[in-house]
Formats: sequence, structure tokens, C-alpha cells
Amino acid sequence: MTTSTTPLPARIKAIRQLSGDTSLFTLQLLKQSPTQQTTPARFQPGQFLQLSVAGVGEAPISYCGLPSVNGSIELCIRKAGRVTTALHSAVVGDGVAVRGPFGHGFPLEQYTGTNLLLVAGGLGMAPLRSLLLALLQRRSCFGALTLLYGAKAPDALLFRHELADLATRKDLSIRLAVDRAGACPPGIPSCSVALLPDLLEGLEIVPQRTAVPLCGPSAAYRSLIPPLLALGIPPERIHLSLERRMQCGTGVCGHCAVGTLLCCIDGPVFAYSALQAIEGAL
Repeated sequence: MTTSTTPLPARIKAIRQLSGDTSLFTLQLLKQSPTQQTTPARFQPGQFLQLSVAGVGEAPISYCGLPSVNGSIELCIRKAGRVTTALHSAVVGDGVAVRGPFGHGFPLEQYTGTNLLLVAGGLGMAPLRSLLLALLQRRSCFGALTLLYGAKAPDALLFRHELADLATRKDLSIRLAVDRAGACPPGIPSCSVALLPDLLEGLEIVPQRTAVPLCGPSAAYRSLIPPLLALGIPPERIHLSLERRMQCGTGVCGHCAVGTLLCCIDGPVFAYSALQAIEGAL
């Protein structure tokens, strides 16, 4: 897949608040010539780009929408560091720059004919949304499709209205969990006060025919992987996205090292079988 390592100009096309500190940004790449490619908008779910704000800096952000040929990019961004704080002060029409895509995403071709159990914790729903939308776009190519998603509180669940619409589909099962009680999103009856691993209880899983894409913080992985292995899911069929400071995106700086692997070029999506012997990987 082609990658743009030089930042390309873009403008903020739309901003939609998803929770108290997280918003969905839609960017539009600016064509400087009729032949300029829209490379950063063409990606595989699970990949990331580098987003820069002039005078502030650059940060790695996971894609959360679908690839496009017209240069439109969706990014779910939480207000955390200098770059993301600056973005949350931006308005529609402001300029940014992007380069990418970088890394390896989820192995979509391996998923053909397979049952998929997607599991997201917190902000992990952002990159997993990209995968979910891609799977739904080619729904007939895959087996049973289940989404488990957990957050700290109901108002921290991202894409609540979208999930309510998806919950009406007969070819997709959704279970939500929140750590604290409160009003769960309307239209999703399977929302409960529980921990994310609790949502695995009662699932009918055929281990050798199931792949499990995971997205979330390391603590979520540490609590989810043991019960998944206990259910018989092979380590090579558990695919997780690692969070590291992917500063250059090209494997030069080494900031995102995991053992001898680099998240920016070997990941950020890895099979658990490639990580289980690496101390501190999770």
C-alpha cells in the first residue's frame, strides 16, 4: 500500500462531539494539483496516520472511518496532549496536515468466511469502528459478527446513536458494558453494568472458526486474553492493536519498540502469538 511520508495539507470539514473529551473530526485533503494523490485517505482498518498542527506538533491518530478516494478522512480524537488539545480548540475550516497511512492493519482477507468477535475498550472503539464498517460493507463475506464494547460510564460510550441503529440489524450482535450505573443508550437493550470480560459469558463461540480483533488499553488486553484463550481461541487468531508513541511512522526513531518489533512498521496490529513471549508487550 502506498504511503505519503510528506505532510499533505487538509482542512477540518466537520466536528461532532462524541463525549465530554472526545470528538469526531472529518478532514478533507486539499489538492494542490489535479494529479495529487489522496494517499492518506486510502488505508486498511487498524492503520494510523500522523496529524500535525502548525506551531504545535504532530501526533499519531488511528483511522476510524472508511477509506475514501475523494480525500475525506474521519478521526476520533480525545483531548489529551498538546496536539489533540489544539485540535479541540480548532473550528471548521482550520488547516492541518497529514501523512500516512502507516503500519499494518487488521488482516481483512484472513477474515473471509470467519466468525468475528470484535472487542473494544474505551477509545479503542475508534479504530474498531473502522474495521466494523469495513466488515459491514462486505457483510456476506463473513460469518457471525459480534461486537463487545465497554466504557467507564454510559456518557463515555462513543458513537452511541450509531450503535443504536446498528443494534437493529439481524446480522450483527452488540453487547455493551459500563463500569458505573446510569442511563444506557436508548435502543440498545444489551447494555449492562459490568466489566468488559463479563460480556464473554454465554457467547456461543466456535474457537477454530473465530477471529478476535481487540482494541483498547493494555489493561483491557490483560483482562481479556486469558478468558479468550480459555475459550479455545488460538493465539494467532487474536489480533490486537498496541498503543505506543509512534513518532516517525517509518521505523527510524525507535520510540515505539516492543522487544525487537516496531509498532509503526510491524504493527500496530499484531497477532497475540507474536507478542506473548515479549516481556512488557502488554
